[in-house]
Amino acid sequence: MAITAEGHAPTIALDGARKVRGNLTQARIRWMILALVLGFGLVGARLVQLGLVETDSTIEGQARDLITATRPPILDRNGLEMAVDIRVPSLFAEPRRIIDVEEAVRKLRTVLPDLSETWLRNRLTGEQGFVWVQRELSPTIEDRVMRLGIPGIDFITESKRFYPGMSEASHILGSTNIDNQGIAGIERHMDGENVALLQDLGLARGNALTPVELSVDMRVQHVMHEQLLDAMTRYSAIAAAGVMVDVMTGEVIALASVPDFDPNVPASALVKDSFNRITAGIFEPGSIFKTVTMAGALDSGAVKISDQFDARFGIRFGRFTIDDFHGKHRILDLPEVYKYSSNIGTIRVMQAMGKDNFRAFLTRMGFDSRVPFELPEMRLPTVPKDLSEVGAATASFGHGLSVSPLHMVTAYAAFVNGGNYIAPTLYKRDLAEAQALYRPVIRPETSAEIRYLMRLNALEGSGSQMNKEAQGYRVGGKTGTAEKVVDGRYSSSKVTNFFGSAFPLDNPRYAMIIMVDEPKAENEQSGTTAGWNAGTVTGRIVQRVAPMLGIAPDFAEVLDENLVPSVIR
Repeated sequence: MAITAEGHAPTIALDGARKVRGNLTQARIRWMILALVLGFGLVGARLVQLGLVETDSTIEGQARDLITATRPPILDRNGLEMAVDIRVPSLFAEPRRIIDVEEAVRKLRTVLPDLSETWLRNRLTGEQGFVWVQRELSPTIEDRVMRLGIPGIDFITESKRFYPGMSEASHILGSTNIDNQGIAGIERHMDGENVALLQDLGLARGNALTPVELSVDMRVQHVMHEQLLDAMTRYSAIAAAGVMVDVMTGEVIALASVPDFDPNVPASALVKDSFNRITAGIFEPGSIFKTVTMAGALDSGAVKISDQFDARFGIRFGRFTIDDFHGKHRILDLPEVYKYSSNIGTIRVMQAMGKDNFRAFLTRMGFDSRVPFELPEMRLPTVPKDLSEVGAATASFGHGLSVSPLHMVTAYAAFVNGGNYIAPTLYKRDLAEAQALYRPVIRPETSAEIRYLMRLNALEGSGSQMNKEAQGYRVGGKTGTAEKVVDGRYSSSKVTNFFGSAFPLDNPRYAMIIMVDEPKAENEQSGTTAGWNAGTVTGRIVQRVAPMLGIAPDFAEVLDENLVPSVIR
C-alpha cells in the first residue's frame, strides 16, 4: 500500500520498485536452487547407474586368472630346466574410454606398423570394455607405446612358455598355445592331470607351482638328437627317431624324432613329417621282431636254445616261397637262426611254438593295444586278430603287422630285465615303485637266453657294425630292415631300418630303438641295410652316453663268456 503524509509528496513509485527487485531476487534464488538440485540429481543418477553396471572380469570371454596363470617349470632328472614361464607384456584397449579413435590408430601404427589400419580402427571402435591389440610384446615396445599417452590403451603382464633347449626335446615337451594352455606332448598331459584345475582355481600364480621332474636326462637327449640329425644327413634319410628307457624302472631317458619343431614357435609343428615317430608312427618292424618270436618260443618250452632247425630250403605257402635274404641253406641251430637273421629258421621256431600260442604271446606283450604312456600323440598298432599260416609266418619275422617303436623298446626292456613288462613313463620313478608295477611276461631263464642271443649278434652277426662303435660297453641287439609298401608292392629300394638294443648285457640297464627312414648308402663301401645306419647310430650314441650314465668300459672277455648258456658252452 502507498503511504502518504501531510506536506510530503506521495512515495508510491519508490515502494513499487523495491518490491519488484525483491521478487526478482527471490525468483533468481529459486532458479539457482532448482538448477543445483537438477545438477546434483543428474550426478547422483549417473553414480547410481555406474554402480549398477557389473564389472567386466573377463578378457574376451576368458577369466583374467586364466590369462595370467602360470605353469609349473619342467625339469629333467638332474634338475636342468626344460620349460619355464617368462613374463611378457600384452597390449589391450578399452574402446569405450578412447576419446579419438583416429588419433589412437595413427599413433599406435607408428610403433606397431604391421597392424592393419582398418583392423585396428574396428578394434578400437565401440563400447567394449576390453579387447586385445597385440600379445606377447617386448618391454621396449611396451615403453614406446606407453610414451604415446593414449587414453584407453594399457598393458597386462602375461605368462609365456619358454623352452631353452629349443627343438631338442620338442616331441617330449609338446607346446602351449598363446593362452599358455598345453596343446601337445607332456604339456597337454599335465593340463589333463592337474595344471588346468589349479589355473581354474586361481592357484597357479607366480612361483606357487612345484616343478615337474621328468625322467629324461637332457645330456643323453642332446646326444641322441644330435646323432639323429647327423644320420639324416649322413644317410640322406627322410627321417630318424630314437628312444632309450631304463629297463628296470621303465623311465624314458631320451626320446627324439626328426624332423622336429621348435616348441617356442608352435606353428612349426605343422611342418610336414615332423610328427613323433616313436609314439605316433607305426611301422613294420622287420627282423627286430625276431627277438619277440625267439622269446615267446623259448619261454613256451616248445624249443630250446640248443635246438636245430632245417633252413636248407625256402618254405612254400601256396604259390609263394619264403626264403632267406643271405641264406646259409643248411641246418641251423637256434643261435645261428638269430645271428644270421634267417626267415626260414624263424618260421620253423614259430611253427614249433604253434601259431595260436605265438598270437597269444603278442597279446601278452601288449602288441594289441596302446602302450600306457603320458604322451597323447599315440597310434594303435595293427596286428591281425587271427593269424593264418602264412600270416603267422611273415609276422614271425616282422612283416604283415605294424607297431610303434615305443612298443618295441618296451618289449626289449622286458626281455632283458628278467622278464618283467613295465609300462614306460616320462616321470621319475624309483625301483620300488616300478617293481610294484611289474607284470611277468617271460621267465628269468628265457631273459638270460635272449641277452645271450643279442650279444652274440653284436659280436658275430648283423650288429657287428654297431659293436665297433661301442667297444667295451657290452651292447647287444638285432637289426631290422623293413621294405616299404609302394603302389601296393614291397619296394627293395625304400626301406625303414631299425636297431633294437640293450646295454650293458652283463647287467642290463638300458634298452634302445633307433630308426632310420629310407637311408642311402653312406659311401661305396657301405650298404643300406640296418646294420650300416641304425646299428652304427646306436653304437655312436652308446659310446658317448654310457660314461654319462655311470657305465665304465670293460673289455674283459669273461663278461661275454658268462652270457653263454651252460647247455651250449
